[in-house]
Amino acid sequence: MKLFTPIVTIIWVVTCAFAASADPSKFEKYQSLSRQRPLDLDDSSYEDLTSKPRDYHVAVILTATDVRYGCILCRDFQPEWELIARSWNKGSKPEELKLLFATLDFSQGKATFQKLMLQTAPVVLVFPPTVGPFAKVDDSPLRFDFSGPISADQLYTWINRHLPDGSKPPLVRPINYMRLISAVTLLMGALTMFTVLSPYVLPIIRNRNLWAAFSLIAILLFTSGHMFNHIRKVPYVVGDGKGGISYFAGGFSNQFGMETQIVAAIYAVLSFATIALAMKVPRIADNKAQQVAVVIWGTVLLGMYSFLLSVFKAKNGGYPFFLPPF
Repeated sequence: MKLFTPIVTIIWVVTCAFAASADPSKFEKYQSLSRQRPLDLDDSSYEDLTSKPRDYHVAVILTATDVRYGCILCRDFQPEWELIARSWNKGSKPEELKLLFATLDFSQGKATFQKLMLQTAPVVLVFPPTVGPFAKVDDSPLRFDFSGPISADQLYTWINRHLPDGSKPPLVRPINYMRLISAVTLLMGALTMFTVLSPYVLPIIRNRNLWAAFSLIAILLFTSGHMFNHIRKVPYVVGDGKGGISYFAGGFSNQFGMETQIVAAIYAVLSFATIALAMKVPRIADNKAQQVAVVIWGTVLLGMYSFLLSVFKAKNGGYPFFLPPF
């Protein structure tokens, strides 16, 4: 009896140790079936894959891709899920870090859906190992619920965040050859069109007057407050409280939409008057016509600048200067 008791104790300890250790062949069996894509599960294989003890992680998506269930999100995300599994299986990773990807469709796992009391799909469950170097005390699965369409990158980041630290395979999307061919075709077509039309298009693009006009229009828009209107969402005009309309807002930091257009028109007239006096009038050969042009454009310049000062004084009553005739 003295010898029998220690022997029974040793046998019991060894038996418990074997019972608590995972079957290494189970991971290898399932891994061999998921080289290219996630495992397709049913109720029994789901129970076997997620049963304890296990020395590996399991990521399972519970989905309903059959058209009868009308889950558009399930069908749209399935290629992304397969991309995640394929990237993990093909990438380099530590040998001790074991992870399996699997898919349980509602048509094959109704009992599991009922057991988990799932009312929506898709749902991703990540089961941590119960034995081994990465075992966790709390072995309940982590759950990811879809609140809307997401990409494989978002879910892959979430899964990696709950895996042990260390290097992990990157998510690699396959080359979209159709998109590449389309882009090359469009580029070649654009180059061909540019080559054919360049004798007609280049003179227009190189025209200095055209660029000067575009630059002047842009300057007038931005100096008159066009961007301010878009940012502040200012009103076009407002009432003056007397049955009329106010076109100009008081103060330095206020303006109306109509005010911007009036100021831009004033700036445009001043610009064209200055350009005419500087470039057009000197080219007039007739002296009398040249003098008349100088008087006309000078009068326009004086009148518009005087009006601009009056507008500035209307917005800022303390401004002490003015210029006749306004």
